[in-house]
Amino acid sequence: MKTVRHTPNLVRLTRLGAVNAFLVVEDDGLTLVDTMIPKSQDAILAAARDLDRPIVRIVLTHAHGDHVGSVDALAAALPNATVAVSGRDARFLAGDKSLDPGEPDSKLRGGYPKIDTRPSVLLTAGDRIGSLEVVAAPGHTPGQVAFLDTRDRTLIAGDAYSTLGGVATTAKVNPRFPLPGLATWDKPTALRTARELRALDPPRLAVGHGNVVEAPAAAMDAAIARAEGR
Repeated sequence: MKTVRHTPNLVRLTRLGAVNAFLVVEDDGLTLVDTMIPKSQDAILAAARDLDRPIVRIVLTHAHGDHVGSVDALAAALPNATVAVSGRDARFLAGDKSLDPGEPDSKLRGGYPKIDTRPSVLLTAGDRIGSLEVVAAPGHTPGQVAFLDTRDRTLIAGDAYSTLGGVATTAKVNPRFPLPGLATWDKPTALRTARELRALDPPRLAVGHGNVVEAPAAAMDAAIARAEGR
């Protein structure tokens, strides 16, 4: 696993050159954002040991298997850690793949594994978990959330954007790295989310697939324009 420290508060963990999780440094320990694919737990725990801090929170951007793959193993290894996910995507993790009334009747795409761990916190937009503010980011999944670090405004966007093969929204398939776009539930919703996240004007964009991008405004604008067909 590759480990890169981008800021004093943000460490990116990458497996297979394509799947990211993040360790966010807090005063009381570490917040782990996403858990990557199955069998990633040993590498994640080793990265936390290298930082000499405990993982005290496990937060999930959304319910796809490449983001929740190691949550059961990590929850077992870290029984005192808070596990948090949006209330909407928590239902997928419990095995309920129904859509809510009023949600677009688009086909769920990508893998939604059922997990054994019951989240201890169900997130909604505006919540704070450590230094991270929860931002609604539906589209890729119905209940995806992003996290804005209130200290430096780093945006951890889940799969609302990807940067592998260039900055792109997942509202349109990127031929250079198509998987996130192919796994997107509702593209119009994903495009609206991409615009809303851009409006936050983050100085740093961290995503589930690809490098962290500094000063991403122009690249986000271009990604939105491509998704709009401009």
